[in-house]
Amino acid sequence: MTTPTDPPVILTPTEALAPVRRPSRKRQAVAFLVAAVSDVLSFWIVLALPVQWLIDLGTALLLFLVLGRRWAILPGLIAEAIPGMGVFPVWVLVVLSIIAYDDIKGRKH
Repeated sequence: MTTPTDPPVILTPTEALAPVRRPSRKRQAVAFLVAAVSDVLSFWIVLALPVQWLIDLGTALLLFLVLGRRWAILPGLIAEAIPGMGVFPVWVLVVLSIIAYDDIKGRKH
C-alpha cells in the first residue's frame, strides 16, 4: 500500500537581496588607516595579550562600522587571536582583500 505524497513545495523569495554596496574611497581610506594603526600597535605590544585582544576587538568593531557587514573581518579577528600573529599585518590584508573583492565583484556586474 502506498501513501499519497504531497506535491513539492517551491519557495521563492518575496524580495530580492540588495547587492552589497561598495564603500566609498573615503571609507576605504579610513578602514585602511584603522587597520594600519592597529597592526602597528599589535606589533609593539605582542607580549601583552589582553591589551592586544582589546585592540583587535576594537579594530574589528571599527572595521565593521566603517565597511559594513563583511565576513572577511571574522577570519582576521581569529588570526589576530593566535599568539605571535601580531607581527604580520593581518588587518591591512583583511581590508585589502575586502577592497579587492568588491572591485572584482563590481566588474562582474
